[in-house]
Amino acid sequence: MPVVVVESPAKAKTINGYLGSDYTVLASYGHVRDLVGKDGSVDTDDWGMTWEVPADSKKRIKDIADALADDPNLILATDPDREGEAISWHLQEALLNRRGIKKDMPVSRVAFNAITKTAVQEAIANPREIDTPLVHAYLARRALDYLVGFNLSPVLWRKLPGAKSAGRVQSVSLRLIVEREMEIEAFDPREYWSVRAMLETPRGQTFEARLVALAGKKLDRFDLADATQAELAVQAVESRDLSVTSVEAKPGTRNPSPPFMTSTLQQEASRKFGMGAKAAMSTAQRLYEAGHITYMRTDGIDMASEAVHAARDAIADRYGKDYVPGSPRMYKNKAKNAQEAHECIRPTDMTKAAGDLRLEADQKKLYDLIWKRTLASQMEAARLERTTVTIADRDEQVELRATGQVVAFEGFMKVYTEGRDDETEASEDDKRLPAIHEGDAARKVAAYADETSDNQLVKAPSNAVLGQQSFTQPPPRYTEATLVKKMEELGIGRPSTYASILGTIVDRGYVRKEGNRLFPEDQGRLVTAFLSNYFRRYVGYDFTAGLEDELDQVSAGDANYKDVLGRFWRDFKAAVDETAELRITDVLEKINEVLEPHLFPDKGDGTDPRLCPRCEEGRLSMRTARSGGAFIGCGRYPECKYTRPFGPPGMEGEQTGEDRMLGVEPESGLEVWLKSGRFGPYVQLGEKTDENPKPKRSSLPKMWAPEALDLDRGLQLLSLPRQVGMHPEDGQPIETNLGRYGPYVMHKRPEDAKPVYANLADEEEVFTIGMNRAVEVLAEKRANPRGAGRQAAKALRDLGEHPENGGAMAVMEGRFGPYVKWEKVNATLPKDVSPEELTVAQAVELIDAKAAKKKPARKGAAKKPAAKKKPAAKKAG
Repeated sequence: MPVVVVESPAKAKTINGYLGSDYTVLASYGHVRDLVGKDGSVDTDDWGMTWEVPADSKKRIKDIADALADDPNLILATDPDREGEAISWHLQEALLNRRGIKKDMPVSRVAFNAITKTAVQEAIANPREIDTPLVHAYLARRALDYLVGFNLSPVLWRKLPGAKSAGRVQSVSLRLIVEREMEIEAFDPREYWSVRAMLETPRGQTFEARLVALAGKKLDRFDLADATQAELAVQAVESRDLSVTSVEAKPGTRNPSPPFMTSTLQQEASRKFGMGAKAAMSTAQRLYEAGHITYMRTDGIDMASEAVHAARDAIADRYGKDYVPGSPRMYKNKAKNAQEAHECIRPTDMTKAAGDLRLEADQKKLYDLIWKRTLASQMEAARLERTTVTIADRDEQVELRATGQVVAFEGFMKVYTEGRDDETEASEDDKRLPAIHEGDAARKVAAYADETSDNQLVKAPSNAVLGQQSFTQPPPRYTEATLVKKMEELGIGRPSTYASILGTIVDRGYVRKEGNRLFPEDQGRLVTAFLSNYFRRYVGYDFTAGLEDELDQVSAGDANYKDVLGRFWRDFKAAVDETAELRITDVLEKINEVLEPHLFPDKGDGTDPRLCPRCEEGRLSMRTARSGGAFIGCGRYPECKYTRPFGPPGMEGEQTGEDRMLGVEPESGLEVWLKSGRFGPYVQLGEKTDENPKPKRSSLPKMWAPEALDLDRGLQLLSLPRQVGMHPEDGQPIETNLGRYGPYVMHKRPEDAKPVYANLADEEEVFTIGMNRAVEVLAEKRANPRGAGRQAAKALRDLGEHPENGGAMAVMEGRFGPYVKWEKVNATLPKDVSPEELTVAQAVELIDAKAAKKKPARKGAAKKPAAKKKPAAKKAG
């Protein structure tokens, strides 16, 4: 039986069902070979590459070789793209090396865009050879990524401690995110105001209009610059009678979006479901392998003619012939660097909606999206009527405008409309307007009485006119959808790589996701700053896109991949060599300059933003901690040990989450963290690593507020236990620390079996107590072991003599809270009574109540008779 090899067991199972028992279908489980993971695996002289077969793949190759022993007819049916071609090539090479096949043995390569019975059988009937240009394109990309990784990453490790890696495309996508964040930080918002009015037609229908002209002058965005101007505009609208001066209706059409390709599927899955690129591709892969959709890694948006006709038939059947355009819609890819242009991503059977298939939840959502988009792409355009209404007073001193639309025919919108990257993109045109006629009176209606806003509002007395403050907004942070869209526009990367690129920069801690937004981490900023200054060409958008163009030419057979590699390596090697003499101090100072607006923002008062706030002499600069993280420190170290977390000033108090970096311990260079554990908040020196498996920790005292903790207090806690000095009598150390029962001083004489612990009245004494006081407290503890333990109680107030029985009364602070002390009676204060507000009468009442509880029972008091036992019930029978 001929042996058919595919990538995955799921795909093998589906294809085996189509081919039957006449074929043996096996899975390679992806690539069977990879570059050896060490320097020198790519020979830069002749561009030879050293491959290795992982242990798991050796078994796969053996199984294939064993199957070929019975029938030496090998059919390679891997995916129809560059990566699939490479997997087939690796399989052929590995089998040749293992002598599973002979050099003169014919090997068939088949490819199909959809796993359907017809497509598979047609591909088997029309085999071809392995596409050498596609393999060369794969080899070129693999070599480029290897050369960048094995040469650029070590430069980062040496010159920028803590940096993990750099990549040919990942570093460019990281640069996009970092530069967008810097735009946001540098953004200076500008105030402006808008004025709206709620109006009513003579038929009692309301609509909202916006002020567009005042005193005969058209209003630009910033013409109403403050509350005073807005209030005057509100008064002008409020004081005038208004009427409709014109109604203009224009017919329009809206055409559907083209069917999905890889990048647009990732974008729409992110917009509509919050599904990341990696999750979207994994789900699409399962749909493809089950035979429900065509191949999901494609730049193409064209559709096979038979699929177009099937879509048109499905539209007519489900929605009627009115929704089918007169001729099929044709789409042409406008994306830069489009290559390997397979068919679009579409259902293999247009008649089956998501409800007609048995699918898991995530597969069902994605299939429904693909099915709707495909059908919509071949449907009739939506017909709209866009209406613009102008309202003014008789003298035309104020002019307002209302816009909206009426959908005359839904067309493709009955099935699907494309999502937006930002819902604020919705315009006034999307509103529906009531029937309005020229000459109609426009009466103002109270509508804004309950209107609230984070910004200022100016309301007319009638509550029918509203002025609202707004500010210009910075560009939005990237989402996965908008980042993929931007990379596609720039021609960076390929659709099949977007998911892995995004996953890499998140996994390496360069970027974090909050909601669906991408935020650069400090390490990502540092790597970008370094590469942008010392390897600017290689994180350049045009250079990266140009290299993609060259690789596309290799795919098409129009360029030699070794020539492309040679040109890249020559210049790249020179750039790497130039960094050999760089000193870390020079690198850090350069990064200080690049990130200065972020790290040291101008205060606007003429002072140096880099002046150390503690010593007021040294200049602040970025430094790297031993753990690899970055922090800001004073240039006069060790004379001045001021540090703060990496980032703008004030960030130390704004960090969210349970973990907060307080700064860096100057001597060790380790970060000081405030963390939260099962026993409460604590400070920790450095992170837990293989080299530092048990980082030093110290719990926060109960009276310390975690939100108020700073680096100095954190270092104080980490300095415990504190050695006060040596005892003058025996020369043994005296130490202070914080324990379960509060602050204490400890000392152990040579003749003692156990150390002596003496409680301290105040936590601050742990850090300040001197030798004389420590020796005194220890002596008191040894002289009165039980009583000394109670000396930790601190007198808060003297209440004077007990009015009936005599004896001093006082309010004390104890381990378990404040209490009233009188002779041997200690009465705890209720929670709703503070020590400062406690009266003498209340104190006497508490003491008497406590004393009554402590009185023993009178001698000879009658005991309560025991209850008589009931006789046991007799057993029946």
